[in-house]
Amino acid sequence: MNLPKPINKKYLSLQEKFYNFFVTITGISIFNWEFLKQVFIPPYEIGEIKKHMTELGVKTFPIVSIMGIIIGLVLAMQSFPVFKRFGATDFLPGTVALSVVRELGPVLTALIFAGRVSSGIGAELGSMRVTEQIDAMEVAAINPFKYLVVTRVIATTMILPILTIYVVFLSILGGYLGVIINDIMSFEYYKNAVLGTIEFGDLIPGIAKTFVFGYIVGMVGAFKGFTTEGGTEGVGKASTTSVVMASLLILLIDTVLVKVTIWLWPTV
Repeated sequence: MNLPKPINKKYLSLQEKFYNFFVTITGISIFNWEFLKQVFIPPYEIGEIKKHMTELGVKTFPIVSIMGIIIGLVLAMQSFPVFKRFGATDFLPGTVALSVVRELGPVLTALIFAGRVSSGIGAELGSMRVTEQIDAMEVAAINPFKYLVVTRVIATTMILPILTIYVVFLSILGGYLGVIINDIMSFEYYKNAVLGTIEFGDLIPGIAKTFVFGYIVGMVGAFKGFTTEGGTEGVGKASTTSVVMASLLILLIDTVLVKVTIWLWPTV
């Protein structure tokens, strides 16, 4: 796979920075096209996909567990004084639940996931590239793109929605902890208020876009790692830039997806 090469210098002029930007966009577009061509071609490497889902997703549960509880707890504690000022504390559970389900849960989980997973993929594949392990796979008649890239991208795409559902549940539970601190309602009332506010249509947009976020995390990390140059220094750059690019793309794509979901679900 022939990809355009960026200018690799310590200090770049403005023109060279623009050139590298368009080279990166072109390169990741070609990389995406290659993925779409190979993802449907057997063998499907199911074992590798399961292994990466465990390594990249299941091991992320501890950090997202803490984050999920804190999101709901802080949101409830911060919102309580405002709702109390207007005598609307009864709306607090529904507000926390809707905020988490529609936006905060999916986006913050994706950003945490990008920080842990995209950098790891970039560093791992980058190390394999600079130590010529990927070249050795090609010599051994093994398709490195299929084995290393496709399996990881599928794994990140499938595991992030599961993590998001888990974080949403913990965030709503964390919101109740914030209610307990302020001692304003019982668990039964909180549960009924949440269930009475959230509809199935609220869950679809938030969970659906995490498939896109998971794809972005895997694709950017694999692209940066697979195209690494410059030895160990290049591996470090690949790890760092993969996190930055994945996080930025998640925020930009989320802006577009919010508009799309409002258009598709106008009553949500």
